[in-house]
Amino acid sequence: MSDSNRIYDHNKICPQADFCGGCIYQGVEYEDQLKAKDKAVRKLLDKHDIDESIYHGMVPAYTCYAYRNKMEYTFGDIEKDGELELGMHLKGRFMSIVTTDKCGLVPVQFNTILRSVLEFCRSEGYKFYHRKTHEGLLRNLVVRCGVRTGEILVDIVTSSSGSFDDEAFKKLLLDQDFGEMTIVGILHTYNDSVADAVIDERTEILYGRDYYNEEILGLKFKVKMFAFFQTNIDAVERLYSDALSVIPDIEGKTVYDLYCGTGTISQLMSSKAKEVYGVEIVQDSVDAAIANTELNGISNCHYICGDVRLKLEELTEKPDVIVVDPPRVGMHDKVVDMLASYDIPEFLYISCNPKTLCINLDRFKMYGYEPTYMKTYDNFPMTKHVESIVLLKRNK
Repeated sequence: MSDSNRIYDHNKICPQADFCGGCIYQGVEYEDQLKAKDKAVRKLLDKHDIDESIYHGMVPAYTCYAYRNKMEYTFGDIEKDGELELGMHLKGRFMSIVTTDKCGLVPVQFNTILRSVLEFCRSEGYKFYHRKTHEGLLRNLVVRCGVRTGEILVDIVTSSSGSFDDEAFKKLLLDQDFGEMTIVGILHTYNDSVADAVIDERTEILYGRDYYNEEILGLKFKVKMFAFFQTNIDAVERLYSDALSVIPDIEGKTVYDLYCGTGTISQLMSSKAKEVYGVEIVQDSVDAAIANTELNGISNCHYICGDVRLKLEELTEKPDVIVVDPPRVGMHDKVVDMLASYDIPEFLYISCNPKTLCINLDRFKMYGYEPTYMKTYDNFPMTKHVESIVLLKRNK
């Protein structure tokens, strides 16, 4: 896909920046954003008594715009009984939704899809699902794409109460020209859960397939709609390459890849490791990981679906190396305790939240493990989020 289709023409501040809660650095010079994030990381290191000499600084983003390959939009309104909106939660007002069809963090095709779907739903007179009354039809629109392949997946998420015109929705999308990007799958997911989240209770394929293809560092991946996958492909290739370069020698060793998602790191390590065991709680991600190992001709990666805290006991082969990449909440204390009990020399911790990372590092310290190398990455510019890699070693 050409750069012209991946880079948003964004010469001025997003017109929705004052309302959408997605970006906190709109209008701030990028160098100042980077300094602010780096300063926040150093402050955390000081607070948790972590030697700053291990910190190798923050790696800047490749680009500040059009880097996201997935968005979950919500249907709602700004004011009670107002016009139907589709986009993000209004800043400071959870019940209100602002239409974000000019977002600069996504490919321009995402904004086109959002706008056309919103206009279609308005013209059909559909009502959104109300998060308090639990009545209504429309809940979410999920859009994902393959950066290397230009393939797009679109999923309309509704409750099962009321009817939605699937054929008209499909025709709306297929009649549009998305340049070098192509829609390969249109889905309809039903969700009657009272939770304000995209939950797959039943999904129908309206067109094409339920996955898109992607490539990372020479490996091929089939990514299903509800499988976890990194949202900034260019940035994660660099992060994973750096992470692999600091992992201790894994030649002929047994590796645990915990919170493994669709198994990207597992498969990247498989060429050297003896065996790799991945644990992931999302079934869609595990299914994708298994399919992707077959797609790439890999036979020494094995995956278990479930909570890491519970599934570690099912792994009988002791690890030589452990890699963890937990969600933003970090790892439960009991998981840290269990990992420390393996008494291996080193861990690699990939983090998407420096605060919970430092909390986990405090607990590892109780068992004699100290961070010896740390680098951070600004993989999500304009937002508050920071990625990190940390190598921990056991004190002799």
